[in-house]
Amino acid sequence: MIGLSLTSKDLIELQTQIPDHRLELIQGEIIVMSPSGYNSDEVAANFVGEIYSWVKPRKLGRVTASSAGFSLPNQDTRSPDVSFVKAERLRISPESFAPLAPDIAVEVKSPTDSLDKLREKLDSFLEQGTTVGILIHPQQKWVEIRRHNQEAIFLKGEDILTVPDVLPGWELPLEEIWAPEF
Repeated sequence: MIGLSLTSKDLIELQTQIPDHRLELIQGEIIVMSPSGYNSDEVAANFVGEIYSWVKPRKLGRVTASSAGFSLPNQDTRSPDVSFVKAERLRISPESFAPLAPDIAVEVKSPTDSLDKLREKLDSFLEQGTTVGILIHPQQKWVEIRRHNQEAIFLKGEDILTVPDVLPGWELPLEEIWAPEF
């Protein structure tokens, strides 16, 4: 059996052939990502809105959603559900994948996602230079803040999410990200 290790270039070529699918490159293998659940995507959109409304007027950096890819130092190309990159690290938006790890990577659990796999994905970002990984569980309404070689911090209820080392002064009450009930 011949092992074939694919590259970011292969990923881009395949993405043009099947544009309706999200793809990631992990250790030389292309992985097709399934669509997220509606509630999970609404929570991700709420998070994007909250962080973007803080970052944009202050010109602190770039906020992206799940379609933005990052070419990581280990040659993987991954896409977190939400990401933030400081302005000084990415002065201009690249046309293709960003050639770095985001400062903040966020994963929002969908009903079909494995918590262990999401934690592994965030830990992989952290190993590649991401400062903060955030795991959001919309069904159970909790948030886990992950940092490289540190214990995770859990937030729930009326807690407020902050990441002062990356976004000084930004505060996000958890109740702002959950999907509303009408």
